[in-house]
Amino acid sequence: MASCGVLRTCFCPTLSSQDRLPFLPNSKSKYNSVMITAAQDNNAVSVDKHTMVTSEKQQGRRNPRLTRSLNFSGEKPSTPVLDTINYPIHMKNLSLGELESLAGEVREEIVYTVSKTGGHLSSSLGVTELTIALHHVFNTPEDKIIWDVGHQAYAHKILTGRRSRMHTIRQTSGLAGFPKRDESIYDAFGAGHSSTSISAGLGMAIGRDLLGKNNHVISVIGDGAMTAGQAYEAMNNAGYLDSNLIIILNDNGQVSLPTATVDGPAPPVGALSKALTNLQSSRKFRQLREAAKGLTKKVGGQAHEIAAKVDEYMRGMVGGCNACLFEELGLYYIGPVDGHNLEDLVHILKKVQAMPAPGPVLLHIITEKGKGYAPAEIAADKMHGVVKFDAMSGKQLKVKSKTLSYTQYFAESLIAEAERDEKIVAIHAAMGGGTGLNLFQKRFPERCFDVGIAEQHAVTFAAGLATEGLKPFCAIYSSFLQRGFDQVAHDVDLQKLPVRFAMDRAGVVGADGPTHCGAFDTTFMACLPNMVVMAPSCESELMHMVATAAAIDDRPSCFRYPRGNGIGYILPQNNKGTPLEIGKGRVLKEGSRVAILGYGTIVQNCLAAAKHLQAIGISATVADARFCKPLDGDLIRQLVKEHEVLITVEEGSIGGFSSHVSHFLALNGLLDGKLKWRPMMLPDRYINHGSQREQVEEAGLSSRHIAATVLSLIGEKKDSLHLLKL
Repeated sequence: MASCGVLRTCFCPTLSSQDRLPFLPNSKSKYNSVMITAAQDNNAVSVDKHTMVTSEKQQGRRNPRLTRSLNFSGEKPSTPVLDTINYPIHMKNLSLGELESLAGEVREEIVYTVSKTGGHLSSSLGVTELTIALHHVFNTPEDKIIWDVGHQAYAHKILTGRRSRMHTIRQTSGLAGFPKRDESIYDAFGAGHSSTSISAGLGMAIGRDLLGKNNHVISVIGDGAMTAGQAYEAMNNAGYLDSNLIIILNDNGQVSLPTATVDGPAPPVGALSKALTNLQSSRKFRQLREAAKGLTKKVGGQAHEIAAKVDEYMRGMVGGCNACLFEELGLYYIGPVDGHNLEDLVHILKKVQAMPAPGPVLLHIITEKGKGYAPAEIAADKMHGVVKFDAMSGKQLKVKSKTLSYTQYFAESLIAEAERDEKIVAIHAAMGGGTGLNLFQKRFPERCFDVGIAEQHAVTFAAGLATEGLKPFCAIYSSFLQRGFDQVAHDVDLQKLPVRFAMDRAGVVGADGPTHCGAFDTTFMACLPNMVVMAPSCESELMHMVATAAAIDDRPSCFRYPRGNGIGYILPQNNKGTPLEIGKGRVLKEGSRVAILGYGTIVQNCLAAAKHLQAIGISATVADARFCKPLDGDLIRQLVKEHEVLITVEEGSIGGFSSHVSHFLALNGLLDGKLKWRPMMLPDRYINHGSQREQVEEAGLSSRHIAATVLSLIGEKKDSLHLLKL
């Protein structure tokens, strides 16, 4: 049997195209999966050392990409092969050498483009060879490729007719940062959230079978995304349904999210990461297994069944119980495979493609985030998400701000509370960097829990902590908390457990677009009977609300805050907030005739609108609601009594704060008089990616739009609209 080459990057021996592939039979056997990795014992290594380590000369022949110097000068790279590729069909006749050259050129193109626009960098660099191999072997778009999460799809976009528009990625009216069905026929399934690809792929596979089609369906999922329960639900169902489905596990040993700790990148948490590491068998066992398979073919009869049982037993001895992880779910396991070796990838994918009825197959590949671009390879976060940067050095061109982000203010405030209360604990779902809890973890490593990309588990885990008298703060992006709503309702609110939800990225989020837009949290949290729902108007108020949530110990509570930086408001001493009176808002500016009641940081736009109105002689009162639930009924009655116009403003969806105000007004007869009330919220549609400022303008929630709404209601000064530049 030919040897398994050892990668220079120390991924040890992986499945090679030069190995015979008897494990790809014409009919599937329950036990016929193949696992090829490094020997676990030193004896095995020493015995086969001469065959396991490939010579430098042979590596140079099989891996020419390692010797090619890539151009990361910041200048437009020369891309002679890529220039001939408009769509995947143009890749079909490329030789292996041309495919290798294409990989280098695509990598250069990604770095050049993202250095000018910002975006997700290292995830796409890590799957460059895989992307090329998939489009070379399979016949897209008839064959479906589903990219889990989707931020690794830049190479896919370049090779599927969108190269000329890559300079617009994540910008207004430009390409989306994630796969999007209405952007390209090659984007089989939209993504943005994690761990959905296997479910979607299985649905497509079953749909194909019902319609009598024969195309392939490929789901590409990372080891980080494999920490989510939905991935296991889908694999379990795939094993039962036994439909032909190819699952590619992209194992880079890191969650592809901003999950890094203060000290460096964080690997996927939990037993799965260990299981993937242990999915290996010694070379001796592999040779014995192949010999046994050959013998059973000659003997026939029951020998095959007996050999299968021996095979399972032997692999359990060598690789441990983790070796059967995917097989027990009914998947046909192949790997691990070097995900940066195009020759091996193409060879094995062709073999898998040719299998007539394999059922669900899982191909395990080993890759490196940021592969081929040194600054990304050595960066603590692997340059996962970046702003514009210098291509030569990798130095990001970040604009310095006089204030910190709301995320950082939250983290500093929570640390201040935890300094005084040892019962405070923090939970996040693989988002330590994104939520700021990496700072909390640095200070309180025993009181911070990363549960993986598992929002449902995070919520109920927090509920369990609350039953023991602890004070859990569950920090999850607004759009990601959608994934755990049943747990919020059933496990937390119904039982009135004091879990505190810190909902980051509330409202519009800019370049990440509708997949990450935090539009719905107020609506789905405020409909729960026992939930206290808050939103700060500035960073100081955020700190007070952290203190308020810490003090609420008889029911659940939540507070939302946006992406972006604070406004420079004076902070509480030592970042320690003061608990607010529950359900009480405040008046920020006294006026007459018109009252503007804001909820959340949109209050700042309300204050700016009042200045616009003041400039044309209209005095407006501006109030900060602070609470959506319970509402400040006294404040609302006062505003209605003293003003003829009331406008409620929020950066959230229909059904949120304004809806609660409307119910209060109607039930208390406050709409029966002469009051003119208008709600302003996000439109009842998804807002595409762009800058946050542009998205607020599109939503009609800028200070000028608020002022214009006032003018339309009072029936005067209509000729002043031009002063607002509307």
